[in-house]
Amino acid sequence: MQELKSLFRERFGSAPTYIVKAPGRLELLGNHTDYNEGLVMSIAIDKYIYIASAPRKDGQVELVSTSFPERETFFVDRIEKNPAAPWANYSKGVLLQLRERGVHFTGFNAAIHGTIPFGAGLSSSAALEIATVLTVRDLFPFSLNEISMQPAPVRDSRGQLPTLKNNEKMALAKVGQAAESKFVGANVGLLDQISSLFGKQNQVIEIDCRTNSVNHAPMPPGIAVVICDSGVKHDLSDGAYNELRERCESAAQALGVKALRSVTMDELRANKSKLSEREYQCAYHIVGENQRVVAGERALREKDIAQFGQYLFQSHESSRDYFGNSTKELDLLVEIARQQPSCYGARLSGGGFGGATINLVEHTEVPAFQAAISEGYLEGVGKRIEPWVCQVVDGAA
Repeated sequence: MQELKSLFRERFGSAPTYIVKAPGRLELLGNHTDYNEGLVMSIAIDKYIYIASAPRKDGQVELVSTSFPERETFFVDRIEKNPAAPWANYSKGVLLQLRERGVHFTGFNAAIHGTIPFGAGLSSSAALEIATVLTVRDLFPFSLNEISMQPAPVRDSRGQLPTLKNNEKMALAKVGQAAESKFVGANVGLLDQISSLFGKQNQVIEIDCRTNSVNHAPMPPGIAVVICDSGVKHDLSDGAYNELRERCESAAQALGVKALRSVTMDELRANKSKLSEREYQCAYHIVGENQRVVAGERALREKDIAQFGQYLFQSHESSRDYFGNSTKELDLLVEIARQQPSCYGARLSGGGFGGATINLVEHTEVPAFQAAISEGYLEGVGKRIEPWVCQVVDGAA
């Protein structure tokens, strides 16, 4: 936080007026199910995007970041992509979406600092989008629900805005999703933005992406969540993500349904001849993932962490063998994890094509697990990594 305040003062010559933070996320189960109107389980984690801000009067927005040397300045009525500062597109997209929804804002200065590793599949992009939304809300108070603008919120005696209601959180999640889909160019679902906003400490987020309903369930005690970053960077805007979504949508169309959420495994197998081989593989993964989320929720309620962990292993196998969004590095990390008696389950988390794996590990055995992963990955890939334990935290604030 001090680094962020120092950057703001150095670049803008004063202290920031507001500071917000939005967490990254890990997807426990439900890989690519969100845009198929499916089911997902996720957690918000203790890696954040922070934004410090203050208003300005000349109609310009100036963005600086601790991660990128270039600053980006633009007028609020002329928001366009700048190839020299692509990192700013996530915030710019949010501003455009807010303007489309009738939110009025003028210029401001903002300094951005992140502790979410870029390219690790922990959704730094969605966290930046949500932090941008909350920054604008602090500077120029507004209220949105999923239908329309609402009366602006009123600050209390301490200058604080009211806590966001669930319908407001969902509206802001959709702002972030639209920014990434329409401006950045990655046709994402709502999982990442919902997770960043709806996180609860030591709670699993259960999302139904057909109804956009959110529930929570306790994380099992005694289990550590260990992240293993493969070091292979992924970029959801590079086309591979959009191609998977297109295959899922064309499969649903061929099966005569709006989304693959409506298809059972028996129906999919019975209608295999209607699909290309690639469509069938993608649909097989999605339908199976929805089944695994339902079974996983039951296992958590019954405190059967061993069975829950098996669903993680099965999910990764499906990503590897059917969906095609794993990599040899991710596969190696999961196989090393599988060999450790202390590991209940492991899988890739996020869009895939690189990034990190999530591992559920007996908390007393974490150091030994970390050492085994590091040694095995160094031997297999020639690269040393440092697995780290994440905490399950509250959503953006």
